[in-house]
Amino acid sequence: MKTLIHVLASASLALAASTASALDIQPYTPQALSAAQQAGKPVALHFHADWCPTCRAQEKVFKGLKPDTSLDLRLLVVDYDKERALKQSLKVRTQSTLIVYRGDKETARLAGETDEASLRAALKSAL
Repeated sequence: MKTLIHVLASASLALAASTASALDIQPYTPQALSAAQQAGKPVALHFHADWCPTCRAQEKVFKGLKPDTSLDLRLLVVDYDKERALKQSLKVRTQSTLIVYRGDKETARLAGETDEASLRAALKSAL
């Protein structure tokens, strides 16, 4: 009987862990940003260029943060070279820029930052 209880308890914990939210990294689309902002949800934009070493370092940090259940938000990866109108409207002047929102309110903005603690703090600013 104790074994069955332990199996059921373990299964319950595994299910709870699998349903916990974590950092969700997706490609940018205007629809994804608009939906998150209209719903008042936390969302971040990472202006990324494939040729940028700082962007690649940031990407590595963000991928390492993916399983962190305290970061329940979506990170939208914006193609720095293609999304010119978005860059202009948000006054983004450099690749490797991270802008974090809670709904449509900007809560943090970093450019060129690769420190994990700083990037985590910026993401948490919207939670």
